[in-house]
Amino acid sequence: MHRYEATISWSRNGARFTDNRYPRAHEWRFDGGAVVPASSSPQVVPVPLSSEAAVDPEEALVAAASSCHMLWFLSIAARRGFVVEHYRDHPVGVMEPDRAGKLAFTRITLRPRIEFNEESCPAPDELRAIHDAAGEECYIARSLKAEIVIEE
Repeated sequence: MHRYEATISWSRNGARFTDNRYPRAHEWRFDGGAVVPASSSPQVVPVPLSSEAAVDPEEALVAAASSCHMLWFLSIAARRGFVVEHYRDHPVGVMEPDRAGKLAFTRITLRPRIEFNEESCPAPDELRAIHDAAGEECYIARSLKAEIVIEE
């Protein structure tokens, strides 16, 4: 069993509350010392109640899915003898009503751009196999109901 923890902190700081017009900015603190400014999504709660400069949970989920896939991809590529020089992704998550009519992530599209060492570049079918294996190993992807799509 693995256990992960974070501390999420928010304070009203004198703002009115029961009118639902309180600021949503807060902090995420992680065990390694990282502190991340967080907020509700400006697409859900308008600015100035949300902070555009902060990470929102929706962005974090999309980034976590991408990061997990990348880390597994790198590990599998290394085990198969392929040398990755650069990996860059620009993932996009789509939220829309689910079958119950509630907003949910229905799809996360990963669009990795990977540069391999010239001497160790996989063939297209090998590249697809590494992505497939990474998708099967990624804990986050396996934990989500949303479809995870790889665009090459």
